Amino acid sequence: MIKVQTLSDTTAISLSLMCALHCLALPLALIVFPSIATLQLDNEYFHFWMIIIVIPISLYALTLGCKAHKRFYTLSIGVLGLALLLLAVSLTETVIKEIGEKILTLMGATFIAFSHYRNYKLCLNNTDCARPEGTKVKQTEGHL
Repeated sequence: MIKVQTLSDTTAISLSLMCALHCLALPLALIVFPSIATLQLDNEYFHFWMIIIVIPISLYALTLGCKAHKRFYTLSIGVLGLALLLLAVSLTETVIKEIGEKILTLMGATFIAFSHYRNYKLCLNNTDCARPEGTKVKQTEGHL
């Protein structure tokens, strides 16, 4: 059985990657498959709902992990990524243009995915963190 913290980290990483793929691949997909335009995936509602889903999952997983492994820079990196995503959604295209929105979104998604990856790795090496049952704790000398 997968523990909640591990599931939250992997879900947040997946959502971050989906956000980055949406940002990068949608223009190409619209050119190759024009019928995708009817799905309205470029709509601002998509970005809004992604933020609504990503914020609680990210904060929950990172907070759980940081309470156990005490490496709060991981939480800081995740919060920075969330702030960049919020900026990308809240600043209109007239303020930052489409390229600015894409840059902020990609940077935010990268920071979030990285922080969850670090959180996951730190929790694998920490007996206080929640992890999948049967996972062995590896003893390492260096810090992640």
